[in-house]
Amino acid sequence: MAARQTESDGTGLDDFRVSAPAEISAVLKRFAEHNVHVSVNAPNGTSITATVWQADAKRGLVSLSVLPNEPQLDAIVECDEAMVIGYLDNIKIQFDVDDLVLVHSAKDCALNGTFPKEIYRFQRRNGFRVQPMQRTTPVAKFRHPMIPDMQLSLRVLDVSIGGCALFLPHDVPALDPGVLMNGVSMELDADTRVSTGLRLQHVTSINPDATGVRLGCEFVSPSNDGLRALQLYIDQTQKRRRQLAMG
Repeated sequence: MAARQTESDGTGLDDFRVSAPAEISAVLKRFAEHNVHVSVNAPNGTSITATVWQADAKRGLVSLSVLPNEPQLDAIVECDEAMVIGYLDNIKIQFDVDDLVLVHSAKDCALNGTFPKEIYRFQRRNGFRVQPMQRTTPVAKFRHPMIPDMQLSLRVLDVSIGGCALFLPHDVPALDPGVLMNGVSMELDADTRVSTGLRLQHVTSINPDATGVRLGCEFVSPSNDGLRALQLYIDQTQKRRRQLAMG
C-alpha cells in the first residue's frame, strides 16, 4: 500500500508521518464526529466511499461505516487491506487498514480493520504544486477509460504529492469529472516514473486561445516507489526553480 514507507528513507516523508496512537486517535475521532466522507481504496483498484464510525487504539480496531448495498464492497473485503483517504480542513489524511472484516447488524454495515500504526498528513495539492522545468516534457500515459482501445499520452502541467494537472487537447474525446483512470504511468523526467491511478476532480479552461482543457486529478493508490520518487522530484524541482530565480 502506498502509505507504507521505510523509516527515514531520506525523501522527506517522515515530515508527514504521525505514529503516536493518541494523535492518530484524535484525527480519526474528528473524522467520526464530523461524519467526514473518506475514500477506501483497495490494491485491485476498487474504491468506495465510507465514514469513520469508531477508532479504538486500545483494542487495535477501526470501523468504517459503509452502505450495505455498495456493489464494490465484496471486492474491497477480498483484498483484506485498503488505503483510506480523507480531508480535514486543508489537510489530506491517508492511512492503511489491514485485516478487513465485514460486520452486519440490524441497521448498520461496517468494515472493521486493524487500528493504523501510522497516518500521513499532506497539505492540499496547491501547497506543494510545482510546474515541470521547461527543458522536460513530462507525460501521463494510460488508456482512455471510456475507449479502452485508445492509448493517451497527456502532458503534465503541474504535479504535487497529492495530484496533478494534465492537458487534454480538444481533438481527444472528453473525460467526465469523477472518472477513475487506472494503470497510469507518469514519466516526469529520465529518472522519475510513477505508477498510480488518477481520479478526475475537475475540468477547466486554460485560456481563450488554448487548444485544450486542464484536467485536475488526484492520485489513487500510487506505488510505494512512486510516492518516494514523486516527493524527491518535487523537492528537486523546487530547488532548481529557486536557484534560477536567484541567478
